[in-house]
Amino acid sequence: MKWPRTSKSKYLQSTLVKNSAWGLVANILQILFVSAFFAIVARKYPSGEFARFMISTTVYQIIAAFSSMGLGQWFIRQYLLEDDKVSFTSKFLKTQLGLGLLFYFVNLVLAFIIYQDTQIRTLCFILGTNIIFDNFINAIRTLNIAENEQRKTATILVIDGFLKLLVGCLLFISPFSVIVLSALMIVVRIFTLSLFVKLGSSNSISLKLLWQAQMSYNDLKALVIKNWQFIVIGSISIIYWKIGNIIISKVLTLTNVADYEIAFRIFSVFQILPIVASATIYPQFIKHYNEKNITGLRKLFDNLFLLYTIFAVLSYAFVYTFSGLFVPLVFGNGYPGAISCLQQMFLAFLLLPTVLLQANLIVAIRSERTDMWCNVVSLFVNIAGCFAGLYFVKDLSVINYSVFASFIVFHVLQDILLIRKRLMTISHCLAFYLVLVATIWSCQHFTVYVNPYGFFISFTIIIATLAVSLFLLKKKKIGTINNYKTVIQSE
Repeated sequence: MKWPRTSKSKYLQSTLVKNSAWGLVANILQILFVSAFFAIVARKYPSGEFARFMISTTVYQIIAAFSSMGLGQWFIRQYLLEDDKVSFTSKFLKTQLGLGLLFYFVNLVLAFIIYQDTQIRTLCFILGTNIIFDNFINAIRTLNIAENEQRKTATILVIDGFLKLLVGCLLFISPFSVIVLSALMIVVRIFTLSLFVKLGSSNSISLKLLWQAQMSYNDLKALVIKNWQFIVIGSISIIYWKIGNIIISKVLTLTNVADYEIAFRIFSVFQILPIVASATIYPQFIKHYNEKNITGLRKLFDNLFLLYTIFAVLSYAFVYTFSGLFVPLVFGNGYPGAISCLQQMFLAFLLLPTVLLQANLIVAIRSERTDMWCNVVSLFVNIAGCFAGLYFVKDLSVINYSVFASFIVFHVLQDILLIRKRLMTISHCLAFYLVLVATIWSCQHFTVYVNPYGFFISFTIIIATLAVSLFLLKKKKIGTINNYKTVIQSE
């Protein structure tokens, strides 16, 4: 039985909104809990000890970016085509568990090669076990996205974030070493993993099926060779930010490491919405493309692009205007450098939401190889900019400006591909970059002379007015085209 066109459209939109809402609420709560945890840790430990904890966290997160082999997007796309979904999922979960064990040892080797600090090595040994747990957890999260069951993931992630916050609150009762803190974090992660196994996975998946799943070395090798583009795409998103922390720890000071991490924690809160929305939107892009509904695909993309842009410019204006107020309030007065670092870092946020959106569209239309090379080029620009800039200027701003430059390159390369695919127009791109330039100029000039609250309210009203005007213009244009088609058909 086929769905009527209008009913099907409403169904997809309902699914999109429902899952995005669940994912958004859960991730907001989780990130807020985790951010509160890091705020407590930043206040309770000296900046040097806090920096070592964050360096060790960064090392394992970089390795974790490779450990999953970036196969999440491949799994979602392939899952829709598989007849025996239970067997397919069991093999995927078992593969991710095995890769987690392998890359845990890679994490240890890397930590001992890069750092001589005994405390950092010990922390990498403890926190690195997260690679094993996270691989399996992320595999189940991917399954839930494919089955539109984000509600399960959402509930468990909220619990996970709350438990981490409780661990941080223990520091108010009795202080303990950062080593003990790391061990307690692992205990929380093991509990989260058990919840995902019992409650968060599909009802058709069990540990027995997982054990019986046959996945040989040759199968894994063939899978990696066939989908190596996803490995690059999936890992670069993490490396993008975490490589900066590694460079800072080797070239600059531990204080700079702490400033960068505090800024990134706030950055992470704001990136929740585009990341969650993009994860839910991706299957919808695939549906439109598989049904060859290019008109619907482009319409969905255009509408979302506008919303993502509005969110990006308002977020940048808010952070640039009020960072001097909320950074000391949350993390204390011991990190004054984090304020300017956050303002510089948020230049990249102007591009991040639409970069994520366009990346999902590109992969959905099966151009993942091109998206992979866009990722590689932008990462090269990022790293080259960091080393070249730090050779002349030993300053944290070099890292942030290098990331911003790489995001510009990334976005432009995506634009070129989508223009060639006729999913975007040149005028669309020019208008987008003009809005970004105007936003940066307005924030950097008017905030000096205008009351911060007055500026942000005025800026928000202007952006809202422009967005509504653009929406009405598009609606009028569509109405004119439909009337024209009606006249033609009647003749």
